[in-house]
Amino acid sequence: MAKLSLSSLPFEKIAALTRVQRILLCVGTFLLLGGGYFYLIYMPKSGRISELKQNYEDLQMKVVKAKAAAKNLDKYQKQYKEAQGKFRLVLRLLPDKKEIPSLLEAISKSGRHSGLEFLLFKPEPEILKGFYAEIPVKIQVVGGYHNLALFFDKVARLSRIVNISNVQIKGAKGSGNAGRDLNTSCVATTFRFVETSKAKPAKGKSK
Repeated sequence: MAKLSLSSLPFEKIAALTRVQRILLCVGTFLLLGGGYFYLIYMPKSGRISELKQNYEDLQMKVVKAKAAAKNLDKYQKQYKEAQGKFRLVLRLLPDKKEIPSLLEAISKSGRHSGLEFLLFKPEPEILKGFYAEIPVKIQVVGGYHNLALFFDKVARLSRIVNISNVQIKGAKGSGNAGRDLNTSCVATTFRFVETSKAKPAKGKSK
């Protein structure tokens, strides 16, 4: 292998250059090395740094949102408990299907205890309204005004929801208390909670 001698290096050629040429040569070498560093090292690293910075900012935003949600967690839990309490109250006001006969009997007793004579007490088919059903009852009674007011008051005091609507009042015909007894017809609507249907057992299998 041939040895590299000092005489083979272009020192003499560089020394022979003018001052301006040497300056230009240094500047060119610096630009060449600087450009190589910028494009080969700095640019890839800079792109990676920008990407990591963006990821860091995104994570910071998520942390801020998580902290805000954590602060509101107690409020949401309180609202959820209040909603559960209201729903349980509604369920207490809406009887299930097995309680309907006793509720209708309570309405009938309220009328009799108020001194009214029932001419009609006819439950109509229920009307589904989602999680509850309406059960209208056609009622026709004969009695005095104060008896009627007492009946409506007793119905309003029942533990279950009963709405009185379509009230029509006329003078009772053929009544012993002419001019005082009233023939009243109305619709008493009560409600029941509709249970979700349970899955039917497969055929051939015992319940």
